[in-house]
Amino acid sequence: MNDSTLAVTAWEALFRAQVSVMRRLAAEFPDGEISLGDYDVLFTLSRAPGRSLRIRELAVSTLISQPSVSRLIDRLAARSLVAKHPDPDDGRGVIVELTDAGFAAFRRAAVRHMESIDRRVGTSLTAHELAQLARLCDKLRTGGD
Repeated sequence: MNDSTLAVTAWEALFRAQVSVMRRLAAEFPDGEISLGDYDVLFTLSRAPGRSLRIRELAVSTLISQPSVSRLIDRLAARSLVAKHPDPDDGRGVIVELTDAGFAAFRRAAVRHMESIDRRVGTSLTAHELAQLARLCDKLRTGGD
């Protein structure tokens, strides 16, 4: 198999595995308080310095498109899970901050979501394979840098 064919084969395997696992995780995601999309935004904010990011940075860091992020942020703000503030460095920008209520909702969902991830991913691979997978995915995400 030449390098191009091997790269395409590896991509197909990675993509299909990701879709399969994501479908299972989405089906098992705790219903009720927050959606998987909400969780993605709240997770990203929970890891940010000061639990806040500009909307533009949030859109880059989540799995959701920019217009969808803006609408989702408005819905989360209406539920007091995030707060929106003007960016003091750029009057056109908006900073999104995770509220205490948002962090609590994220934590409640995270416990059950992590259990599902462990069942779907953690039991399929050894500890060594999981570490290797994480390294390889980081390498792909950063372009090999």
